[in-house]
Amino acid sequence: METLNIAEKKDKIKWDYDAEADVLYISFGNPDKAEGVDIGEGTIIRIQPDSKEIIGVTILNPLQRTLSSLMGKPHLTRKKKTSSITK
Repeated sequence: METLNIAEKKDKIKWDYDAEADVLYISFGNPDKAEGVDIGEGTIIRIQPDSKEIIGVTILNPLQRTLSSLMGKPHLTRKKKTSSITK
């Protein structure tokens, strides 16, 4: 099994929320090219290919899922293929 590196606490955590797409991007340090690994429930872990370091997290539909949960309704998640992303 391949090992991933979880870096020590970064000085800066950057985030960007795309309201139109309802996607939250979280980066540890400056955003960089990464491979995305879908771990389910609309959560994608972003891994730097060379160092195998986790450099970010992408969360799909956080607002819609939160509102649905508060209203007691099941949420719909969009399926996303594992791919390289640069955001």
